[in-house]
Amino acid sequence: MGDKVVYPHHGAGKILKKEKKEALGQVREYLTIKILHNDMTVVVPTDSAGRAGLRRVIDCNDVERVLSVLRDDMSQMPKNWNRRFKHNRDKMKTGDIFELSEVVRNLAIRDFQKGLSTGEKQMFTRAKKILSSELMYALDKDETEAEQYLDELLEETNQERAAAVR
Repeated sequence: MGDKVVYPHHGAGKILKKEKKEALGQVREYLTIKILHNDMTVVVPTDSAGRAGLRRVIDCNDVERVLSVLRDDMSQMPKNWNRRFKHNRDKMKTGDIFELSEVVRNLAIRDFQKGLSTGEKQMFTRAKKILSSELMYALDKDETEAEQYLDELLEETNQERAAAVR
C-alpha cells in the first residue's frame, strides 16, 4: 500500500488498498488507486493491471530523460490539425512517459509560436496535468509545485528557442 503508480489515462496516484472482491460469481483481486490531481479513485483488477498500462512512477534517471525530451526541438508532426490531434492522442494513449513528454513539448512549442486550436489547448492542459502528476511524485513536490516546475521549464525552453532563432 502507498505505492505510487501511473494509470495512463488519468495520471499518477497512490495505491490505497488491495482486496479481493466477488463480481459475477468470480473472486478477483483489485487495486484501489487514488489519482491525486483530479481527486478520482480507480479500481483495477490486478490480473489486468499490465494491460491497462498501470506502471510504477519513474525514477530519477527517467526524470532526467523526460526533462531532456522536454528541452529537445519539436519532432515532425502532421500539418493538418485533425491528423496532428489524432497523432498526439495516440501517443498519449500509449502510457509511455516519453511519448507524453513529446506531446507536451510539441504542443508547448506550437502554442508559443502559433497558438493552439481549442481541442489542442484542452489536450495540452490534460497532457501537462498527467505529466506533472507523475513529476510530482518523482521529484517529491506537491501538485502546485510540480505544475509550476513544468510550466517554468516549458516557458524557459521556449524563450531559449526564440533567442536562438534571432
